Amino acid sequence: MKYLHTMIRVSDIDKTLAFFDLLGLVELKRYDIEQGRFTLVFLAAPGDEDAQVELTYNWPAEDGMAEQYDDGRNFGHLAYAVDNIYDSCQRLMDGGVTINRPPRDGRMAFVRTPDNISIELLQKGDSLPPAEPWASMENIGKW
Repeated sequence: MKYLHTMIRVSDIDKTLAFFDLLGLVELKRYDIEQGRFTLVFLAAPGDEDAQVELTYNWPAEDGMAEQYDDGRNFGHLAYAVDNIYDSCQRLMDGGVTINRPPRDGRMAFVRTPDNISIELLQKGDSLPPAEPWASMENIGKW
């Protein structure tokens, strides 16, 4: 057996793609399925194309109403190792993303996608030394 991908449903494909772009993932392929009225977008971290995230976007109903998804917490989370957790979190914050669990320990942080899917960021190798502003930041919301 071989790991293929993790699928998450999204309510706004543009916002979700912008989020994952800030995270550093790139689009590998996209399928618009007219008959089923949905779009599939496959993303991966550069150099790690075997570990993919599949975004499933169900097109709005004929009445224009988009499908809404609940909290997303029942999914769990996606986890990514990053070269520098502080730089990654700063890039996300600069892009308007809330850092729900800041990397106070120089090792771990959590953010959430526009549909509230938790994303865990883990520092590659050893933890970085604690640094401001991260060391003093409080948790925000759920993660």
